[in-house]
Amino acid sequence: MREAPGPPTRPPISIVLVDDHKLFSRGLALLLPPVSEDRVRVVGTTDDASAAAALVRSTGADLALVDLHMPPPGGIRAIAAIRRAAPVARVVALSGQADEDTALEALHAGAEAFLPKTSDPELLVPPLLAVLDGWAVVPSGLLRRLLGDAAPREDRGISGRLSADERRLWRMVAAGQSTVDIATELHVSERTAKRLVAGLLRQLRVSTRTEAAALAGRVGLDRGEDGRRAAGSS
Repeated sequence: MREAPGPPTRPPISIVLVDDHKLFSRGLALLLPPVSEDRVRVVGTTDDASAAAALVRSTGADLALVDLHMPPPGGIRAIAAIRRAAPVARVVALSGQADEDTALEALHAGAEAFLPKTSDPELLVPPLLAVLDGWAVVPSGLLRRLLGDAAPREDRGISGRLSADERRLWRMVAAGQSTVDIATELHVSERTAKRLVAGLLRQLRVSTRTEAAALAGRVGLDRGEDGRRAAGSS
């Protein structure tokens, strides 16, 4: 009796490292194969951003890990060049700095993921596999910013037209607080709380609290300085 065939074995991922920190590249090249159980192999490294695209194309690499903070022409241009030279290859941007603006530039240039260089090598493997499966991998804070930037222009302007107290009320509604909870927090009657919420819905041009909560998510409403200042003045 023949055994049933197991799941197909996935071929190893071939990776090019583009980083001017040679010690980091060498360490990653040594560590990735064993921590990934040989699912990842490094087929090339370069510390020259201008050579990245040619290296990815010549090696036929599946994926390039690119440090964003490299000498000119820099990591962003390297990513764009790789996408032109090897459209099938995936690109993951790496950075040792928490710079969301640079990360967004990398995504716009064609990177499918942004990962911190502080990650342990074994923690890099699942995101790399996910990228090859067609997923985008970004930190949650950067994702929220992307969702906010994707909101319709008219939606993004709503928050600026509201007062600090109105934005505070909107956060309460978005958090699912009841009329009683809102009244208690604002030190007003339930009737007044209902009137305030109805007025907010008109301001937001929505019909229900659920729609108000969804709109808050689209525009990236958060508990920022306005919310703290409003809470302190109550």
